Amino acid sequence: MKYIKYLFLVLAFSLFTNCKIHYGFTQPSSIVADTFQVNRFENTSLLFEPGLDLLFQNTLQNLIQDQTNYTLVTTSADLIYEGEITDYRISPTNATAENTAAQNRLTISVKIRFYNVNNEEDDLEQSFSFFYDFAGSEQLVGTQKDTAHEEILDRLTQDIFNATLARW
Repeated sequence: MKYIKYLFLVLAFSLFTNCKIHYGFTQPSSIVADTFQVNRFENTSLLFEPGLDLLFQNTLQNLIQDQTNYTLVTTSADLIYEGEITDYRISPTNATAENTAAQNRLTISVKIRFYNVNNEEDDLEQSFSFFYDFAGSEQLVGTQKDTAHEEILDRLTQDIFNATLARW
């Protein structure tokens, strides 16, 4: 009886250690690189927001530095980001009975070109867009504007990071 318990334990252990559970998620691919650069994203939108190009560039650089071991350089990088801010727009999303805006939406769109000098198959050209909603009775100025820009750029840069480096 004693040997049967040991045999059962050995079989159970063997069964559990040899079984593999497969998940439906794709693991992120590892990109072989040491350096990255983020070129200036020119603001080509019809509604020009001063300083938005530099704010976007800094937000993307900071995200990549925080989430990778790549070194930021200004020339000859393994990974290169460039593009333009293609849209900066405030538009009404909901109207009141008096035909005024109950809610407005700030939308920022960027077009990026990503190059991996070590592997051209990783290159990507894609547009990204995100928005921030605010009350129609409010003006988008001061800290609210800063908050809107921060929320939008955080989301845009995370989406860009996921599409270019995380590969989920």
